[in-house]
Amino acid sequence: MRQLCVIVSLWLLVLLSLAQSQDQDRLAGVTRGRRQRTGHGRPREGHHSQALTRTGSLPLNHGEEGGASIFIESYRSVRDPQTNYNVIPGKQGQCVYQGITMFNKAVWSPKPCVTCLCTGGEVVCDEVSCPTMHCHFPFIPTGECCPVCMDAAPDLPDFSGDSPVPNDPSDPNPDPVGPHTQAEIDVILKREQEEHRAEEERLLKKDAERKRRRKKLKKEEAEKQRRLEEERRKEEDELRATLAKEEERRQAEEERRLEEEDRRLREEAEAAAKEKERQVEEERIRHKLNLMEKLRALEEEEEEEEVWLRGDVFQMPPKVAEESIQPIPAPPEEHHGDVEEEEEGQEEEIEMISPRAGLPPGCDISDVIVTCENAKLTSFPPLSIPELKSLSLEGNTITSIPVGAFNGIPNLEWINLGKNKLTSAGIAPKVFQSLKHLSRLYLDGNLLQQVPSDLPSTLQELKINENKLREIEQNSFQDLSHLLTLEMEDNVLSEGNVSPLAFAPLTQLSYLRMGRNHFRTIPQGLPPSLLELYLENNLIEEISDSVFNQTTNLNLISLGHNRLDESRIAPLAWINHKNLESIDLSHNRMYLVPSYLPRSLVHLVLVGNQIERIPGYVFAHMEPGIEYLYLSYNKLDGEGVEPESFFGAFGSMIELCLDHNQLTTVPIGINEMKSLHFLRLNSNNIRNFAEDAICDPLNEDDSHIVALRLENNYIDPRKVSPTAFSCVRSYSSVVLKPQKTK
Repeated sequence: MRQLCVIVSLWLLVLLSLAQSQDQDRLAGVTRGRRQRTGHGRPREGHHSQALTRTGSLPLNHGEEGGASIFIESYRSVRDPQTNYNVIPGKQGQCVYQGITMFNKAVWSPKPCVTCLCTGGEVVCDEVSCPTMHCHFPFIPTGECCPVCMDAAPDLPDFSGDSPVPNDPSDPNPDPVGPHTQAEIDVILKREQEEHRAEEERLLKKDAERKRRRKKLKKEEAEKQRRLEEERRKEEDELRATLAKEEERRQAEEERRLEEEDRRLREEAEAAAKEKERQVEEERIRHKLNLMEKLRALEEEEEEEEVWLRGDVFQMPPKVAEESIQPIPAPPEEHHGDVEEEEEGQEEEIEMISPRAGLPPGCDISDVIVTCENAKLTSFPPLSIPELKSLSLEGNTITSIPVGAFNGIPNLEWINLGKNKLTSAGIAPKVFQSLKHLSRLYLDGNLLQQVPSDLPSTLQELKINENKLREIEQNSFQDLSHLLTLEMEDNVLSEGNVSPLAFAPLTQLSYLRMGRNHFRTIPQGLPPSLLELYLENNLIEEISDSVFNQTTNLNLISLGHNRLDESRIAPLAWINHKNLESIDLSHNRMYLVPSYLPRSLVHLVLVGNQIERIPGYVFAHMEPGIEYLYLSYNKLDGEGVEPESFFGAFGSMIELCLDHNQLTTVPIGINEMKSLHFLRLNSNNIRNFAEDAICDPLNEDDSHIVALRLENNYIDPRKVSPTAFSCVRSYSSVVLKPQKTK
C-alpha cells in the first residue's frame, strides 16, 4: 500500500511538471512566432543537426528592452532526424513562396518540421523526418515537431539546475533520466547552431557551385558557337574576296583589250581620213561598223573558262542601236564623167543635206547620222537638219535640254545622250513630245533622279542605266504602250520607291533590266507581256508564291548575285510556268539544288554558291528535260551526289559543269547521259575512276562527248584504262594535264 502511494505521488508530480512545461513552451512559441513574423527571428535550432530536445531560455519580448526568460523542461534525446531538401526556383534574387515574396537570405518555417531559406532566387527547404519512438510515454513538446520519450522511473529525479544533463556524451556515467544543467544546455544549443550554420553554408556553396558550372557550360557553348560562326564567316569572306578579285581581273583585262582595239581602229580611221572626202566618210562608217561588230563579238566571247559553256544564254545582247547603223549605200556602178566629177557631185549632195559649217567642232555627219561623241560640248547644239534620223551626243558635259532643242531635227528616230551631266531639272517639260518618230532614247550615265516626263508614244527602247533614279511613279511610263525594251540598271531603286502600278501602261514590254539596284524582293506589278527579266546584283532574299502569277510568258529570269537560299523560294513560285526555260541563280546562298524548279526548264546556272548536295529526283519532273546545268565553284563532295540526283536528265543533258568542287569520284549516272557533249570535272579531288565511270563500254552507239576536262585533280594518267574514254569523239578533246601533286 505504501509503495502504491509513492507511485501515485510520483505520477502526480510528473503530470504537474508537464503542465508547467507546456505553458512555458507556449509562451516561448508565441515569442518565437513574433520574431519570425517581424523578420528578426532565427529558425529553430536542431532541425539540421542532432535532434536533441533542449532546455534553454528564449526572450519573451513584450516591447520592452529587457524580456523575461522562459525555461523549457529537458527531455530525452532522440536519434538524428532524416532531412529531405526541395528547391523552388525564384527570380532576380528574391523568392516567391505560396504567393509571398521573400528577400534573399530570409529564413522561415511554413509548417512544423520544415525550415526554408531564400538564397539566390531559389527556396531551399529542410524537412525533418522524425524517428520512430519505442517508449511507453512519447509526447511532442510545445514548439517542437518530433516526439520525445518521458518514461516513468521508480525514483523521481531532481529537477534543480545542478542536476547532470541526461545522455550527455561527456558524462562517463550517463543518467538515462537525469536533467541537464544550464551550461550543458548552452553547449548543446551552441553546437546545434554551429551545425545549422555549417549546413546553410554547405547548401549555399552547393548552389553557388551548381550556378558556376552552369555558367561555365553556357560560356563554353557560346565560345564554341562563336568560333564556328567566325570560321563560317571567314570562309564566306575568303570566297567573296576571291570571286571579287577574279571579277575585277576579268573586267580590267576586258577594258584593256577594248581600249587597245579602239585605239588601233581610231588610228586606222585617222589614216583613212587623209584620202578624199567621200572615201573618208565611207571608210569611217565602215570602220565604225567593224568596231561595233568586234565589240559585240568581244561581249559574246568569254575567257577560256567560259568557252565551254556553249549553251549559256545569260549574256548581254548586242546593242540594238549599234546594229541599226547601216553603211552608206555604195554609189551606182554606172558613172557619168570621170572620178573627180563624181566626187564633186557627192560633195554637193552632202552640202544640200546640211552644210558642214553648221556643225559644232568635233561633230561629223554622214547621210542622216550626226555624231558628236566626246566633242567637249557643254550645251545642246542648235541643229537644223530636218532629214536627220540619228543623233549621238555621247561623252560630253551637257547639263540641260532647253525648250525647242529638237525643233530643227523633228524626224529623229534615235538619240544617244549617254555619259553627260543631264539632271531631271535640266530637261525642259515636254521637250521630247515634238519627236513623232522617236523609237530609241539612250540616257545612260547621267544624273537623272526621275524618268523624263511626256515621252513620245512611239518609243520602243528606253535606257536609263547608271543614273540616280530614286522613284518610279505611277505615271512615269504613261502612254508608252509600244515600249519593248526598258533598262534601269545601277540606280537607287527598291520595292519601296517603285509603284506597283508603274508598269501597267507597258502592255508590250518584253525585256526589262533592273540589276545593280536595292531590291529585296521581286518588284510587284510586272507586265504580263514580259519575256526576259534581269535582276542580278540586288539584295533579293525571297521569292513568294504569287510574285510571277501575272508574268506567265517569262522565258528567262536572271537573279545572280543576290541573297537567295533554297528555303526562301516558294514551291509554287514558278513550277507551273510553261515557257520559263532559263534561270540564273549564280552567286547566291544556296546549299542545295532548289526543288520545285519549272517543268519547262532547260538552262540552270548555279555557279558560285555553297551547294553541298544534289537531291534525288530534283530534275525528274522536267519536260522535255534539263539540257544545260552549271554547278561550278560549289562544295559538292563524294556524298553530295546521289544515285538518283540526275534522274530525268539522262536523255536530255548536253552540258554539265561540275568543276571547282570537292568531288572525290566521278558522280554516278554520268555514263547514262546519252546526249552529253560537254563535261567539266576539272579542279576537284578525283584520284581515279572506274572504267565505266564516264563511258559505258556496253553502249555501241557513236561517240557523243565533244569535250572532256579532268585537269587539276589527283589522277595518274598512266593508270587510266584505254577504254575509259571510248565515248569521246577525239582523244585530243580530253584534257588530263596538269594534275595536282599528292
